[in-house]
Amino acid sequence: MLALALGALVWWWQPLHDAARTGTSFGARVGCSCHFVGGRPLGDCRKDFEPGMDLVMLSANPAAKSVTATFPLLASQTATYREGSGCVLEPWRD
Repeated sequence: MLALALGALVWWWQPLHDAARTGTSFGARVGCSCHFVGGRPLGDCRKDFEPGMDLVMLSANPAAKSVTATFPLLASQTATYREGSGCVLEPWRD
């Protein structure tokens, strides 16, 4: 039974990881734009999330003008506000 569970985890790991990476990238970009461009409180930015993003958590770093979105144990992504460019995602790390 344990071998079956581990096999299923390996089989589904890449799709889960890819979905988490996409969700955190979207969340970081939307959260950064909402908070640092739109001037809204970070908690209010969740209203702009797509359905199914309930597990994506946001945190802001006011000094760096960045927002990090995290999907527990699978992925995190940061977007930073840059004058003239808006909110820019950090490159993905594999």
